[in-house]
Amino acid sequence: MVLSGCAIIVRGQPRGGPPPERQINLSNIRAGALARRAAQGQPDSKDTPDEPWAFQAREFLRKKLIGKEVCFTVEYKNMHREYGMVYLGKDTTGENIAESLVSEGLATVRREGFRGNNPEQARLCDLEDQSKASKKGLWSEGGGAQTIRNIKYTIENPRNFVDSLHQKPINAIIEHVRDGSVVRALLLPDYYLVTVMLSGIKCPTFKREGDGTETPEPFAAEARFFTESRLLQRDVQIILESCPNQIILGTILHPNGNITELLLKEGFARCVDWSMAVYTQGAEKLRAAERSAKERKVRIWKDYVAPTANLDQKDRQFVAKVMQVVNADAMVVKLNSGEYKTIHLSSIRPPRNEGEEKNKDKDKRFRPLYDIPYMFEAREFLRKKLIGKKVNVTVDYIRAATGPGEGTPAFPERTCATVTIGGINIAEALVSKGLATVIRYRQDDDQRSSHYDELLAAEARAIKNGKGLHSKKEVPIHRVADISGETQKAKQFLPFLQRAGRSEAVVEYVFSGSRLKLYMPKETCLITFLLAGIECPRSSRNTPGGVQVAEPFSDEAMLFTKELVLQREVEVEVESMDKAGNFIGWLHIEGVNLSVALVENALSKVHFTAERSAYYKTLVAAEEGCRQRKEKVWANYEEKPVEEVVHLSEEKERVANYKPVYVTEITDTLHFYAQDVETGSQLENLMETMRAEIAAQPPVEGSYSPRRGDYCIAKFADGEWYRARVEKVESPAKVHVFYIDYGNREVVSSTRLAPIPPAFSTRTLPVQATEYTFAFIQVPQDEDARADVVDCVVRDIQNSQCLLNVEYSGATCPHVTIQFGDTKDDVGLGLVKEGLVMVDVRKEKHLQKMVTEYLNSQESAKSARLNIWRYGDFRADDADEFGYSR
Repeated sequence: MVLSGCAIIVRGQPRGGPPPERQINLSNIRAGALARRAAQGQPDSKDTPDEPWAFQAREFLRKKLIGKEVCFTVEYKNMHREYGMVYLGKDTTGENIAESLVSEGLATVRREGFRGNNPEQARLCDLEDQSKASKKGLWSEGGGAQTIRNIKYTIENPRNFVDSLHQKPINAIIEHVRDGSVVRALLLPDYYLVTVMLSGIKCPTFKREGDGTETPEPFAAEARFFTESRLLQRDVQIILESCPNQIILGTILHPNGNITELLLKEGFARCVDWSMAVYTQGAEKLRAAERSAKERKVRIWKDYVAPTANLDQKDRQFVAKVMQVVNADAMVVKLNSGEYKTIHLSSIRPPRNEGEEKNKDKDKRFRPLYDIPYMFEAREFLRKKLIGKKVNVTVDYIRAATGPGEGTPAFPERTCATVTIGGINIAEALVSKGLATVIRYRQDDDQRSSHYDELLAAEARAIKNGKGLHSKKEVPIHRVADISGETQKAKQFLPFLQRAGRSEAVVEYVFSGSRLKLYMPKETCLITFLLAGIECPRSSRNTPGGVQVAEPFSDEAMLFTKELVLQREVEVEVESMDKAGNFIGWLHIEGVNLSVALVENALSKVHFTAERSAYYKTLVAAEEGCRQRKEKVWANYEEKPVEEVVHLSEEKERVANYKPVYVTEITDTLHFYAQDVETGSQLENLMETMRAEIAAQPPVEGSYSPRRGDYCIAKFADGEWYRARVEKVESPAKVHVFYIDYGNREVVSSTRLAPIPPAFSTRTLPVQATEYTFAFIQVPQDEDARADVVDCVVRDIQNSQCLLNVEYSGATCPHVTIQFGDTKDDVGLGLVKEGLVMVDVRKEKHLQKMVTEYLNSQESAKSARLNIWRYGDFRADDADEFGYSR
């Protein structure tokens, strides 16, 4: 350090810690005194300004000596001060600093007690005379008033001052280092002397005791030396970033690097959350530097143990499938091993009700999901984003179990992690929407999210934009009626649900394989729902006579149902209700009937009540296969001989009863819709009459509000009105409709829809377009190959009259053979002959003649290497490669 134009502090080489320091005063010369601030607590003392050229002398030495190696000789000591000569370099042959100062006119020679036999004094006098002659420095004309700095020790409004700089780098000289992260800086060119605390970090400090002594915290002296040796009296640039509570926060930039990041990397500092947010160089850099020091266990981190140190890498980072959203900050995931694990989102807190305990006392039916503001929105956000999806889980820490204390409940051990999907941090997304808050930690608490700063930034955005919990609007209220077990309420709801046909629902809870709790969003109610048509193994339950033991495979059935439908959006058809107020019906998810799926997986048996339903044949067929294989619930089944039935089925023959149809639409999956030619005239008459009535009384545009499942009329692209059914309502501008008489689908605006006049409803004339698919053929999975088939069929039979015969029933529609109206050639057989499709082999004996004909045609196509067979038989080893499967 350079104290003035004639005094410096030198230190030796560091060995195992900060080295000793020594002040050297230059002998035989005198430089001007620098400004001094009035002493604290002494009212009579005043600020003293620089003497002329004092600062320039200090600057001359600072730029010449700071950080350089010097050689000095001590000539004499006086009042604990050492006087001598200082040379730049390793020995006395280097530049004599006193001579340089005198020759530049920045110091005067002490001529009192001048001894003529002292050559060094004589040389200084000569240099001073030359400087005077040249009018340098002190000897220049006009004195030196313009060289005196106007130092500003205080700033009236520090916050306005910092804001006025707009976080632009400002030149400065570091005048003092209080500790590793707090410095005193002289801002140029206006000479503001300010104390700056480094943003985002804190170094060990020196605690001042009552008697005035200072006690250093561990590594405080080393941290201060680290900063001093690099920055003290160096030319730097400072970005002043913020000024909370009159404390100026900033970042010091030096050509050799950023001291903030260096202190962290070397283990001299730790990150602090309260000032991290204002750090302009990127908070992630600071976290990375701190993480590096922790991993190397250097200095303040010498005893550091990572929160996940005792976890294997596979337990620390893994991919899992989300099975259930438990709360707004927790979820159940399924690992690749099949194990289930509850994961809590790190460092966030779900919405909570301050008066939750009071509410519980007042109302025994307090339901957190619906009664705590924004809890339902938070759960729904996670459910829609995550259920059934694969996510990346990075465990941040494991929160140990805590016992119950005064006013605090007991918590089990929690695995807290960062969960991402498609590169999006789910906790951050939740916080940014104002659906959760960020937990504030003690500074030494390392158990936090690895993306804690992003969470804080997301919360700041949510507060600024008034999102969710931070909104000043009225909180959303969810009035949800729970009619589970309420027989009277259930009776009132039953006719409404029966008339609705298929209704949308969300599965809230799974009691067993066939018993579920559903939330009906349109009806805003909770119901208990029993699957119709099946007999599912019962789980264990408490009865007046004691605990009833669970039936075999009940747990497997419940797990199957949970994995398929829990917290998913489903469709339900309510048929009836039982005495306890539970609704009975069919549940569909993505085209799968849950009752059928349970039977197909041998986890349920068909109940006799299914005979009246449209799904009876499918259920029986599925049950038959499981029974023959003796799977699960059929493991102990003994088949009874039924010779008579077998005999009859053997004698059954294929019935060829072709009827004329008009093919109106062909789908991408090779299903097609056809109208019965016999009723074609009725449809034409109905359409003419309906359009005449609409022309006479046009519907009011926009007056109709479509609902899923409703029958209506829709204006097609040709400007004509047709009968339709609403399949999905995305928004008023996007309504998915199905034209019931022609089989085509379209997305239209609600302004192109209107209520169907009663005289033209499906009661007057049933739906005319019936869905069919081709019998005996299997469509290729490859998209290009499938497109070729569809193009061929569209070219051959769409909008033409053909002959159709139902061969056997299917899960969704009848399987048929279809013949050209003129040549009577089989269309499906033609596709096989051209090598466009494969044969679906049926086992029924009465169909074997047809199957054989199809198989022979397939062999011919294969031999000729036509279309899908051009590379040979791909169905074995090449199946995956070409995208086909057997």
